Parts: sequence; C-alpha cells; structure tokens
Amino acid sequence: MITRARRRRWWTAVTAVVVALVALGTAAALWVPHHRPALRAGEAYGIDVSNHQGTIDWAAVASDDVAFAYIKSSEGGDFTDDRFTENWAAAERVGVQRGAYHFFTLCRPGAEQAAHFLRTVPPEASALPPAVDLELAGNCAARPTREAVDAELDTFLTAVEAAWGRRVVPYVGEDWEGAYPVVDRRDLPERPQWLVSFVGRPNQRWTVWQYAWWGAVDGVEGRVDLDVARLGELTPSR
Repeated sequence: MITRARRRRWWTAVTAVVVALVALGTAAALWVPHHRPALRAGEAYGIDVSNHQGTIDWAAVASDDVAFAYIKSSEGGDFTDDRFTENWAAAERVGVQRGAYHFFTLCRPGAEQAAHFLRTVPPEASALPPAVDLELAGNCAARPTREAVDAELDTFLTAVEAAWGRRVVPYVGEDWEGAYPVVDRRDLPERPQWLVSFVGRPNQRWTVWQYAWWGAVDGVEGRVDLDVARLGELTPSR
C-alpha cells in the first residue's frame, strides 16, 4: 500500500520534473530565436522577408547587425509582393545590402515569369544577384513532368541571367528536391547555392545558409528567416 507520505513525495518529484521541463522549454523559446552562429571570415548575418513580415523598421534591422536581406519581389507571371517597393527602398536607405527573390510557380511559363521579375526588379549593379525560390509549399496544384519543369526553369534562368549579367541564386526546398531533383543537374550546382540547415553548418558548398525560420530580429514583428552569406561571393567586383 502506498502511504500518504510516499504519495506526497511522488507528487513532489513529478511537480519538480514538470517545473524543470517548463523552465527549460521557456528558456529555449527565448534563446533559440535570438541564436546566431559564429561568423567566419567573409561572412555576414542577413534575413529574407516578404509581405508576411508586415511593416519593417529597417533602421532597427541594420542596427541589429544585419548586413543583407533577400526581399520577395514577385511570384508567377503577374504577382508582385505588396511590400517589395517599400522594403527595397528602405533597405537601401539604411545601408542593408539587398537582393530580390522570385517565387517560381509551376503554373506559368518560365518566359512569363522572367519577364515579370525583370519588370519588377530591373538590373541594378549595386544589388545582390537575384534568387529564385523553388518550393512546392505554397505553389499551385499542377505537377508537370520533370522534363517540363526543367525546361521552364532553364528559360527563366537564362532570361534573368542575360539581363542581370549575374548568376541567379537557387533556393531549393526539400519538397521541391523530392519531386524535381536538381542535385544531379549540371547547371544549378554551378550557381551560388542557398542551402537550408537548422542543425549546424551545411556540409556542402554554400554561399547563403538559412539557419532558422523562427528567428527574431530588431525591427521585425514576429518570426523571420535568418541567414548567413559569404558576401564576397555575391557582391560583384568593382
């Protein structure tokens, strides 16, 4: 039979464990969003943003040791991010190096998407090279063949790179890689790589590394993607 004293001791132990777990969880929730990996030579902290971040105080962002930002400009053949113009101009005013990214949809031809991106973001020598976001999450419902997707993506890349005179930076989501593998393609690996790793530095070649999607940065309400970049590999020589 369990005595009353033993029952009290058991509940006391259980309570202590629960309190410790809650305290640990709270500490992690407060620490993780602010964690930044140590930088190595030539690296800098950055963020990638879209209209989902709402109004951004770019002066506060710059003061929080954020040196660069990739800003969503467009999607598909006719969608322009509501806050692109505002973010693009404001980032430049405070000295944050900025690049634009286009979300590539499976429902529009690559030529239309390239034309829309170039209307939205004309080539600019001082900007970081354009990036293309390749993800199935948030994409349209169509799932063309790999051959068809490769052809449309190649059309997009060729047009944008011809206009900018710079290699486009591909961001390849795990879901996209699973459906449309790009690892064995000869052209994408030659470009600057934007890799995702939430558990430490990628063990592959990278130029931009997204290390968190739940980060906290001064000037941005809520969570934001956090990145590290080797800016010397992105900034054109002068």
